[in-house]
Amino acid sequence: MTVHFGEVTIDWLGYATARIEGKDGTVVYTDPGRYGVLDGYDARDGDVVLVTHDHHYDSDGIRRVANDDATVVVYEAVDPSGIDRPVEMLDELPYDLVRTAVDDELMLIDETVTVAVTPAQNLPPERGSHVPGFGCGYRFTVDGTAVYWPGDTDRLEEFDAIETSVLLANIGGGPVMDRHDAAAIAEAVGPDLVVPIHYDTIPMLEADSAAFVVDVACRSIPISLDEN
Repeated sequence: MTVHFGEVTIDWLGYATARIEGKDGTVVYTDPGRYGVLDGYDARDGDVVLVTHDHHYDSDGIRRVANDDATVVVYEAVDPSGIDRPVEMLDELPYDLVRTAVDDELMLIDETVTVAVTPAQNLPPERGSHVPGFGCGYRFTVDGTAVYWPGDTDRLEEFDAIETSVLLANIGGGPVMDRHDAAAIAEAVGPDLVVPIHYDTIPMLEADSAAFVVDVACRSIPISLDEN
């Protein structure tokens, strides 16, 4: 099911992979691939691809979604040489590569896509493998519509000040925030729409999406599930 928000469409393809298309056809993907979520998928229509950290780096997934002229935005700490699964090195990918750091702000694709880089980590750091500096989140705009993907993280106080129209809510729990923290972030941020992602793809990320819908709806925030 495709989620429609104004003139923007959102498709959750599984795990952390979301496809956002603007009114003029500009397409942004978040963290494409892994765990078979893109098996049989070969759109190659992405203008911008955002990669938050090593756990979500999948060179095959990038190739399945990126068009020939794509810009691939990769957090500075991503290091394919240290990933314990088959992946290509970044310099082997045939795309315009942009490495980012927290607090960076980018203007891409003739000013139709902007990207701001936000922190992401486990809190406290010893709670999991997402230590400070390991990964990031992205607040980006597509044709003027702001979308926020926090990445793999627990709830940080910095999130409460983020302004966004769409929140891609990470509700999987386990090594990241659960649905309760995601609902609290939604209440603090006050987006116009919440779309939950990053859950149920693997056993570690099992979540009660129906309960999350109730949690968010009780806060008078619109929410839409993209489930098949």
